Parts: sequence; C-alpha cells; structure tokens
Amino acid sequence: MSAIRKTDLPYTSATGDTAATKISFTEKFGYGLGDFSSNLIFTAISSFLLFYYTDIAGASAAAIGTIILLSRLLDGVTDIGMGAIVDKTKSKHGKARPWLLWMAIPYTISGILLFTVPDLGPVGMLVYITITYNLIHIIYTAINIPYGVLNSLITQDQYQRSSLNIYRMFMALSAAITIIFFTLPLVNAFGGGKQGWIITFSIFSVLSAILFLITFFTTKERVKPAQHDKTQTVPLKIGLKALFRNKYWALMVAFMLITFTGSGIAGGLGIYYAQYILNNPNLVGPLGLAGLFPMLFGLLFISPLIKKFGKRNSIIAGLVLGLVGTVIIVIDPSSFSLVLIGSIIRGIGGVPLVGSIWAMLADTIEYGEYKSGVRTEGLVYSAGSFGTKVGMGLGAAIMGWTLSFGGYVGGIAEQSDSATATILFLFVYVPVIITAIQLIILYFYKLDKEYPKILKKLQNRA
Repeated sequence: MSAIRKTDLPYTSATGDTAATKISFTEKFGYGLGDFSSNLIFTAISSFLLFYYTDIAGASAAAIGTIILLSRLLDGVTDIGMGAIVDKTKSKHGKARPWLLWMAIPYTISGILLFTVPDLGPVGMLVYITITYNLIHIIYTAINIPYGVLNSLITQDQYQRSSLNIYRMFMALSAAITIIFFTLPLVNAFGGGKQGWIITFSIFSVLSAILFLITFFTTKERVKPAQHDKTQTVPLKIGLKALFRNKYWALMVAFMLITFTGSGIAGGLGIYYAQYILNNPNLVGPLGLAGLFPMLFGLLFISPLIKKFGKRNSIIAGLVLGLVGTVIIVIDPSSFSLVLIGSIIRGIGGVPLVGSIWAMLADTIEYGEYKSGVRTEGLVYSAGSFGTKVGMGLGAAIMGWTLSFGGYVGGIAEQSDSATATILFLFVYVPVIITAIQLIILYFYKLDKEYPKILKKLQNRA
C-alpha cells in the first residue's frame, strides 16, 4: 500500500482544546440514554427474537439462522457506507447529532414491525422476516453509527471518553435488564401470543424514539480538525487507505467481532437454558439479571481502576475472572444456585470490558490521525458497528444452526438428549473458546501506553 501524501489531505490533526473541556453530568447522562434507546430493541433482538420466530411465529431455527447471518453480512457493507456518509455530513447540528433526530421515528416503526409477524404461510413468513429484519438493521446503522461517533466528537480526553463510555454502557445494561426482566411478564399481561408481543414492543419502540431525542438535545459536538475547512471532506478512497494503516483499529475490529459473537450466542441462549436445562422458563429473568446486574453495579466503581491500570489490563483481568465463573457452572450445570453464582462472577468479570470497549475504539481515531494525518471518525465507528452486528449475527446464526444440528424442535415440552447437550455446550464451553481468542488479541494491543504521547504530538501539530 502506497504512503499517503500530505498534499492529498483536506486537513490534518485535531486541536487539543477539547481535551481540557469538562463534560457535565447532564451531557454524560443524556449521551448514555442513547444506548438505553438502542438496547431496548437490540437486546430484544439478541435475547428474544430467535425464540419469538421459532416458538411464537413457528419458523425453522436453521432457516432463521441463515437469514440472520446473511443479513448481518449485508449489514456490514451498509456500515462502511454509513460511516462515509457521517464523515461527509454537514449541518447546523454537526455531523453525528442530526442523524439521531432524523432516524428516531423510523427506528420506532421498524421496531414495531419486527415483532409483528403476520400469518402468511411458511414462505410468506420468511419473506416478511427477511424484509423487516434487514429494515431494522439498516435504520439501526443510520442512527447507531452516528451515536457512536458522537463520543469522539464530544471530547478528545482519554479519561472523559472512558467516562462517557461508562455512562453509555450503564444505560445499555439498564435497558438489557429492562428487556430481559419485563418482556415476558408484559407479554403475558397483554394477553400472550402474538398480540402480547406486538403491544409490548410497540411500547418499547416508542420509548426508544423519545430517548434518542433527549440525547440529541443534551449533547454537543466540540472536536474539529485543526486545519478545518467546512467546504472539504476526506475522500472515501483516502479515508479507507488511512484506515487500513491503523493497526490498532484492525485489532479492535477483530476483538469486537469475536466479543459480540459470544454475546450473540449468550444473549439468545438464556431462555433455552432456563426452559430445557433448569426446567423452569420463569428463571430466564433471574438468570439474565445474574449476569447483567453485577455489570451495572460494577460500572459505578470501575472508572478509577481503568484510570490506574489501563483499559487493556483491566479487561484481561476481567476475562480471567470470567473463566472462574465458568468453572463454577461446570461443577453442576443443572443446579440453578451454581449457575447463578457462576453467572454473577462472569458478570463481574465483564465490567472492565463493557466499560472500556467503545472508548478503546475511539482512541484508535487519534492513532490513525497520527499515522496518516487523516481523521475519519465515521469510518472507524462503522467498523466497530460492523464488528458488533456481524458478531451478534454470527453468534445468533451459530446458535440457530447448532440447535438445529443438535435436534432442537421449537414449541415442544421436552427436547432430545442431543438437543439439551447442545444447549449446554453453547452456554458453558463456547464462552471459554471466546475468552481464549480475546486474550490472544489483547496481547498485541499496546495503545493505552502510547496514547498520551500521540495526543501530545497531535496537539503540537495543531
């Protein structure tokens, strides 16, 4: 790959003024609400959509797994396109914030359609699922990539970015807990069946639009390129060339892909594990809370540890602790008490990861600017979104295919031994494989130590 010449660049480094700007609680809280909004629908997709399709709508698990994977691969292409669009966006509200305003209502409508599968016969149902599943992810791309970019446009301060990420993830986990704990009770309260699902997710979808609008009105874009020219943008060819010179961006894409593949498997598996391994579907709420609530509580205290030990080292320690939780579950996977304890320990181990992962991606923006002179927040975050959605899709597809291969049949009271063994393998042993790969990737990530020097050099350029 040829070097990028300075004469090819519309602008170079960013100013350092925003590193000294203190971000208010209102802005941090408002920013965090955006991920609460995202996860009202996104957690529903990962936790309940496969179950809804197989056990409520009556679709084949293998067919749904294939649709999900193909849709997520297509979604990865739209992510790159959306990243480029964000980088070229110019409005009085900035380049990222206006998309929250423009896409809030479409996001609500697509969320309602997702859980409104009509009786169209086997083929018609799969066509409807394919259309609405792709629609929600196109709109999610159009609102969530700008939302992620907004973090890097609010501040350049490494610690404040971590703080914004903690608020974001605290709200994301709060939304996940809301969905996991209240979905089935609300579905039953509204009459169960398809009617209960439609009403429940109509409520969640409308709430998501309101919260995204609050994020829009409470946040502000501050970061600008140093040699700023409102008439110029980074050409896509130059932006992509610069992106692929950014080794830490590549590592973070790989890390996010494998991380969210694990999340895609774990997120949708809880209801199957509760029903067929623990023999009580009502345990799906407590089981989900056991993993999520420790993360939610831990985010209140993780910031000083991340500041002292760094994001990478904190995540590594958390991953090792998560393995301890898995060992406890292995002792007796059918014991709810041991599964609960193991899940709590897993949840605690996940705190540094959820508190740092998006801030780590944001830090690669400055590294890329330092290496090439090109600042492309949209393309960087589109890659993060690619890792998130393709990973979640791959995880859901793996789960659907593996369940089908294991002989799972939706809607029956008892599953075969091979089906329950498959559920057990996905819940207990796959997380160990995921963790091993994560640790290998993090071994090569050294940006935490390099970042202060890089930011100082960028400020000197400005």
